[in-house]
Amino acid sequence: MTITAVPVVKNGCLMVRGKVVLTGVPDNVVVTPASSGAAFVGAKAPTSSSCHVINLGILEDCKFMCLFIAKIWWMIPRVGRSASEIPMETQMLLLEVGEDSVLGVVEDEAPATGQRFYVLVLAVLDGAFRTTLQGTALNELQFCYQSGDAGVETAQAMEGVFVNSGDNPFELIKDSIKILSKHKGTFTHLENKKAPAHLDWFGWCTWDAFYTEVSPKGIKDGLESFKEGGISPKFLIIDDGWQETVNEFQKEGESRIEGTQFATRLTDIKENNKFCSEADGSSTNLKELIHYIKENYGLKYVYMWHALAGYWGGVLESSEALKKYNPKLEYPVLSQGNIGNIRDIALDSLEKYGVGVIDPDKVFDFYNDMHSYLASSGVDGVKVDVQNLLETLGSGYGGRVSITKQYHEALDESIDRNFTENNLICCMCHNSDSIFSSKRSATARASEDFMPNEPTFQTLHIASVSFNSLLLGEIVVPDWDMFHSNHSTAEFHGAARAIGGCPVYVSDKPGKHNFKILRKLVLPDGSVLRARYAGRPTRDCLFVDPVMDGKSLLKIWNLNKVTGVVGAFNCQGAGSWPMKASEPVETSAPTATSISGRVGPNDVEFLEEIVGENWLGDSVVYAFNSGTISRVAKGETIDVSLGLLQCEIFTISPIKTLKGSIEFAPIGLINMYNSGGAIEECAVVGDGERIMIKARGCGLFGGYCSIKPSSCKVNKKDEEFTYNSENGLFTVYLHSDGSFKEIEIVF
Repeated sequence: MTITAVPVVKNGCLMVRGKVVLTGVPDNVVVTPASSGAAFVGAKAPTSSSCHVINLGILEDCKFMCLFIAKIWWMIPRVGRSASEIPMETQMLLLEVGEDSVLGVVEDEAPATGQRFYVLVLAVLDGAFRTTLQGTALNELQFCYQSGDAGVETAQAMEGVFVNSGDNPFELIKDSIKILSKHKGTFTHLENKKAPAHLDWFGWCTWDAFYTEVSPKGIKDGLESFKEGGISPKFLIIDDGWQETVNEFQKEGESRIEGTQFATRLTDIKENNKFCSEADGSSTNLKELIHYIKENYGLKYVYMWHALAGYWGGVLESSEALKKYNPKLEYPVLSQGNIGNIRDIALDSLEKYGVGVIDPDKVFDFYNDMHSYLASSGVDGVKVDVQNLLETLGSGYGGRVSITKQYHEALDESIDRNFTENNLICCMCHNSDSIFSSKRSATARASEDFMPNEPTFQTLHIASVSFNSLLLGEIVVPDWDMFHSNHSTAEFHGAARAIGGCPVYVSDKPGKHNFKILRKLVLPDGSVLRARYAGRPTRDCLFVDPVMDGKSLLKIWNLNKVTGVVGAFNCQGAGSWPMKASEPVETSAPTATSISGRVGPNDVEFLEEIVGENWLGDSVVYAFNSGTISRVAKGETIDVSLGLLQCEIFTISPIKTLKGSIEFAPIGLINMYNSGGAIEECAVVGDGERIMIKARGCGLFGGYCSIKPSSCKVNKKDEEFTYNSENGLFTVYLHSDGSFKEIEIVF
């Protein structure tokens, strides 16, 4: 009989492609086909409620990777084999199904093929309800279905869990998000969004440099120190600290009551006094400051920070300037998910002191008034933070999904009206309420902050952003956050940003820069070599723990226009996931200082997208840090061994065959982390004896040649080049005049 991909319940089992995925499926579980082999799994409850917890069945002995909200603001990954390891607040579950997975085939079904495939389970929005997944100690997989408003009830939880399957996990996630976008209509796939203008330029954020003590002088000092070093940011984020706020709970002259800082409220949409006068007279308000720094430091884009609710504690009810938005003091109502994983100090504070909530019917006016004022001051966009707070404020407003939807629609409309380039960065927005309400916003932070003073967090950061990008990268351009160029882990973070497909920006204090690292990321014109997609773990890393298993490297893949790229990172031994106990150590020896793995062209998904006709499958692999170049046949790999907090970036370049079996593969700017990002085009021309390359940037450009070229021209002028006959490395220097170069190599 024909085995269909559509999930079905048969003999008490949830089956996908003839394979049993869940056993012991209760009778009230209902499968509703969606499209393209996908389905919704839901259930009917005996009574109506604003919150249901429903068993789906037993999940055992199956490799999985899940993404869950560990703390109200942020997701992190978890891998395991049974439902008991799936935490509360799980939003995405990816299963690997093969011969050794699940329970095999039900007796009266035809045998499934032995090929490994993947099952994606997404907890999504269903009307006014939000769904999450969780496991029990008995390996029951459950879904929690809640509105966040006691007055919004249902007994029908039919379309909260989406299930789909596929042979390629990356295609599966992409196709599923597209199906859901079309079916639900509440969000949009990234392909249909306008990307913000700042993504391809180097930036600076004021947060770690000054925290809330940011001032015009500090901003100018920082920009001046970048300029003196020869690398100037082209976009600037003026983070928290510029707004007019008040802490009602702190009396003048008294010490601060811990926690009340999060209950600080906004009192006006305009800048505070720090930005209204400068001792040197160069600026007397925000507009003059922005004009000055754009004129003197070459900035293209300036973004300002604000919270989705105005500020952390919302807006002040008694503020004359803000009364027209009908603010009301509300107290967050915490869900089991908020308190069941990691409690957050900010949320604990707001639960006690309350939030000044803007009337959802007035929130567009609030955003539009603030954004139009900022735009009139020369501001180009905004970073909107603390977004998940709304999930606790749905009571009395139709629930968490409803209030989030209203705020996001108002925000999108204001951004569209005031900032023509869709210049919005979303932050602290990892709950599905926000993810699946993202119709226009096109970039969002991918993990908790880079924390310079937390040495055990550095490896978790890189692992989190790459795994979270599996889901986020289909809806937004994931922002992997700022880092410090002079930090002890700067190489580690910088290399990750280079291949992450994300914006590249730092939060250095004035005068505290490592320009050697920045020059591996930033071209002289301030642009960066951004890869095409969100950086994600390679297929063989999806179901391993690169932070705590003591043996696995984290490999992250991406594509440029002409080359692939793989970053290998040793994230072991420098930190531990929250909410996860360390694995038992087999010996008394500490974690190995060096971890080994293998890298090859097959690590790059969709490499066939960028190769021309007649590609035989062979590639050149260039290792950035070691400077080695290897010719690798199809299916082959090379060894890599990395010490603690070490990394290596591999450019994967498919070999082109010219006349007479001459081989060539472009590498790119070999002194840049993402070397191949400098190549726009590469083609065999003429009678097959010439290579034409369009490249950007300047510096040493490299490629692999099986024989020494006879000549090389750059922009039609003969240029000297070098050729190493031992490894085939060809290099020519590209000068800094002009942005694009035409390189002609003749054999």
